[in-house]
Amino acid sequence: MAVCRSVDPAGWRVILDEAVTRVAGRFMRAESRRTAGQFVEGLLSEAERKTCWSLAERAGHCDPQAMQRLLRTAVWDADAVRDDVRAWLVEQLGHPDAVLVTDETGFLKKGM
Repeated sequence: MAVCRSVDPAGWRVILDEAVTRVAGRFMRAESRRTAGQFVEGLLSEAERKTCWSLAERAGHCDPQAMQRLLRTAVWDADAVRDDVRAWLVEQLGHPDAVLVTDETGFLKKGM
């Protein structure tokens, strides 16, 4: 049985903050925690292109270094973050077999 929930646009910030708080301990540095939240917020935004440059600009950074550092050299456990987010989503959706599906149209690349 499929269940569909939509998020009130005004309430999405609370949900994102809750998820970021849930995984905060997986990041060794406060800068990485903050950048990770900004990165995810950018990915969830309606921005047409989502590159480190565009995500950094959206977050108010003057260059993409913080976003690139997060992906390249920051110390955090991606598997543990995934597991934490999955556990949080199961709590929110109320069923251990729950699956979150986001509807994202995407930007077509050249040649596709």
